Amino acid sequence: MPKNLLQDMVKIKRTRTRVEKPVKAEIAEFYPGAISPVKNDNKKTRYALWFVAFISASFLFFAISFLFSKATITINPKIQDIVLNENLSTEKGGNESVLPFELVVISGEEGKDIETTEMKDVFQKAEGNAIIYNAFGSAPQSLSIDTRLEGSNGKIYKTKTKVTIPGMTKDGKPGSVEVGIYGSSAGPEYNSIPIDFKIFGFKNTPKYAKIYARSKGAITGGFQGKFPVISDDEKASVINELKTALQKKLLEKATDQIPSGFILFKDAVFLDTGEENVEMTSTQENVLSIKMKGTLSGILFNEIKLTKKIAENNIEKYDGSNVYLPNIRDLKFSLSNKDSISLADAKNINFNLSGNTKIVWKFDTGKLMGELLGKSKQDFNQILLQYPNIDSADLVVSPIWRNSIPDKSKNIKITVNYPK
Repeated sequence: MPKNLLQDMVKIKRTRTRVEKPVKAEIAEFYPGAISPVKNDNKKTRYALWFVAFISASFLFFAISFLFSKATITINPKIQDIVLNENLSTEKGGNESVLPFELVVISGEEGKDIETTEMKDVFQKAEGNAIIYNAFGSAPQSLSIDTRLEGSNGKIYKTKTKVTIPGMTKDGKPGSVEVGIYGSSAGPEYNSIPIDFKIFGFKNTPKYAKIYARSKGAITGGFQGKFPVISDDEKASVINELKTALQKKLLEKATDQIPSGFILFKDAVFLDTGEENVEMTSTQENVLSIKMKGTLSGILFNEIKLTKKIAENNIEKYDGSNVYLPNIRDLKFSLSNKDSISLADAKNINFNLSGNTKIVWKFDTGKLMGELLGKSKQDFNQILLQYPNIDSADLVVSPIWRNSIPDKSKNIKITVNYPK
């Protein structure tokens, strides 16, 4: 049976899709005015917090910067260039009005071995020095050259020069004089350690026991036999070499002994040597040993007193300020009578100092430090006016916005550009 088409048709109802509204919208729709918009105050709050933080950080920064504030002061002292050509006088020991000097004296020896092929017969007499005493009376006693001295070793020696022995003093002390002596014959048997002497010519007289002598040091140099020799030119060359080396060595020793605050100019030293201080010996065949003895004397000056003397002569209206010469030790020292003067006996010395130098003024940095503590930066130049020994100065205070110098000395650094 055919289907009823109407029965096959199914009636479909359309379903309406419901769109959910937000809760707030629904509430606003059904309850108008129940919820109002929220005002955004968070932004303003954040700005306020940042502002407070900035103020706090700034305060902390300034507090710390003031706590660690520093001041650096660089000072250029007053300096005057001079060309020195000064004639000066000095007196041993000196006083307040006279430039004083002292002596440094040091002895030593230098030697050298020389190989030679030349040998010759040598007859050499021993030599030395003796001190002759006069206990016979107050009247002086004269002894002629080649006066014979009878040594306690049984050998006869002779005096090199004529001498006069002073008489006894009022308190009974014997008079004495030093004289060079030599063995009456050549040979090593006259070499001796210190010995006593009697005057051979006074034997069997009262003077024999009262006028006597004793050698000063050993008696040396006596020789007889084959001996290595060198030419006169070679000998002179070796002696000059030894003299230069000895002076250098003794000068180094003397320099090490100079007291602090004293000056020894390199040209103010004198080496005393002579033929009598040159000894030639031979301990092995064809080898000649030459030894030189010498004594170096140097003139010492107190640096402060010498500097002030130079300042007085070269600075107009010098007020006695504390000054110094940076290269004072490089000045040229010279004596007009160097070859004739005996430093050991000198009481007064005239000398010349020459060369280019600077006079540099010093000042009391501690006093300046004390006057600057806690002062305004504007007062800096006014304070410097009290120090005529300062030529110029720079002040740097950190942090840069600080208007005053720190009030603690540990926070202030003073640098003075003293020339060296």
